[in-house]
Amino acid sequence: MNAPKISGKKVVIVPILRAGLGMVDGLATLIPSARIGHIGLYRDEETCQPVFYYYKMPANKDRMVIVTDPMLATGGSACDAINRLKADGYQSIRLMCLVASPQGVKAVEEQHPDVDIYLASLDEGLNEKNYILPGLGDAGDRIFGTR
Repeated sequence: MNAPKISGKKVVIVPILRAGLGMVDGLATLIPSARIGHIGLYRDEETCQPVFYYYKMPANKDRMVIVTDPMLATGGSACDAINRLKADGYQSIRLMCLVASPQGVKAVEEQHPDVDIYLASLDEGLNEKNYILPGLGDAGDRIFGTR
């Protein structure tokens, strides 16, 4: 079909590895001109704190960034990813998740009030291990068939 092209900033889709990769294909289909960056973080099972291991982004800092992660539990990984993007000079940042806890949303809103959050579902809260209730289980394991 012929349709008008929406003007504006170019986009970078940035999955938080590894689960965020499952959201990239759909977004890249909607925004074929988007670049893809990567941020590697995982949650330490003992402390529930994010552990950083990889960062690769396009050089153009003027692009709008959409950070993808299926789950927003405590908000630690999302906040750490956003901190790194801001430290690198990115200013227009969005966060896209499938399922979130109220605690995770609150953490991101408090630390990054300038970042819009897009969710498909807001669940009840977190359990004693900081997993979303009722949640969907481990998104990365579900996407990649691992355990």
